Amino acid sequence: MKAVTWHGKRDVRVEEVPDPAIKEPTDAIIRVTTTAICGSDLHLYELLGPFIGEGDVLGHEPMGIVEEVGAQVTHIAPGDRVVIPFNISCGHCYMCDRALFAQCETTQVREYDTGAALFGYTKLYGEVPGGQAEYLRVPQAHFGPIKVPEGPPDERFVYLSDVLPTSWQAVEWAEVPDGGSVTVFGLGPIGQMSARVARYRGYRVIGVDVVPERLEMARRHGVEVIDGSQVDDVPGAVRSMTGGRGTDSVIDAVGMEAHGSAGGKLAQTMTSLLPDRAAAAMMTRVGVDRLAALQQAIETVRRGGTISVSGVYGGMTDPLPMLQMFDKGVALRMGQAHVKRWIDDLMPLVTDDADPLGVEDLATHVLPLDEAPHGYEIFQKKEDGAIKVLLRP
Repeated sequence: MKAVTWHGKRDVRVEEVPDPAIKEPTDAIIRVTTTAICGSDLHLYELLGPFIGEGDVLGHEPMGIVEEVGAQVTHIAPGDRVVIPFNISCGHCYMCDRALFAQCETTQVREYDTGAALFGYTKLYGEVPGGQAEYLRVPQAHFGPIKVPEGPPDERFVYLSDVLPTSWQAVEWAEVPDGGSVTVFGLGPIGQMSARVARYRGYRVIGVDVVPERLEMARRHGVEVIDGSQVDDVPGAVRSMTGGRGTDSVIDAVGMEAHGSAGGKLAQTMTSLLPDRAAAAMMTRVGVDRLAALQQAIETVRRGGTISVSGVYGGMTDPLPMLQMFDKGVALRMGQAHVKRWIDDLMPLVTDDADPLGVEDLATHVLPLDEAPHGYEIFQKKEDGAIKVLLRP
């Protein structure tokens, strides 16, 4: 089969790899009909090479048709249309019983002391072959796959794999009070959907980014926007819009892709140039993130407010302004999305013909799988208006 494979910094290729096969009675095989490039994939494209094997299959946002199931998989059958959550969870361990599916104890990668295994996402998360491929082996398929109805296009459902649950959780974790306000830093796919979810739930939403196409997309969905390239003091601008207080909550949907920190960029560049062993040590012991967005989030949130972090950070000792956070009484919540926890909330919205979250207005590029390297390039460089790239095997 064809699959997108990693071969080094900014070097992904579409190659022939062996077809997947059932290995465990809880496995399933799906034929992928749509898969996506995630902002987190750009970290693999740019920085996390020390933890990837050459030829690893990428991707963790797939959906498709069930081809085969193991003996213990009974809730789906060949021919079913399914979405695959990006985290691999068993559904019955201590963590899963508490709906903390991203911390599943059955699939935790204890070698690296990390949470549940993920599709297509480095040795840190199990080195499980990913979904940017024609076919995908799905472990823990007795629990994970989400059955969706026939009829509507894949764009209606594919974001259940990651974007929608991550965005819903980002808003949930932000603890916005009824009728309250939230600032969303970063209007990539997660920021866009977080803003839409927050608007759907009746909150005032202010979105911050520097990319014109992202700002315009957010405006289309009723978000007030701040162009960070045109404002010297973004937290000050938010305070001026909110009676001097700042918003009740802030969502950091940027993470280590943040603009505006020369020191952070230098640390990332240096890390990416080191031999794998040295780079891995630096990333696991030293701060390598650009913290501009998180620091602005801390300045922006009102006293006693909550910051919800959905953007991925990779450093272990990144400095935080603890005095300011303590003085303001800031609550901070973060983590990988517990995908299955939020599906009951989201399914009525994605099956609603009115499309209240605008899921059919997110993908800017739909490309054949063979053009995945081009998709990665334009997404990483923010070229050609790329906000969300879908791939069709």
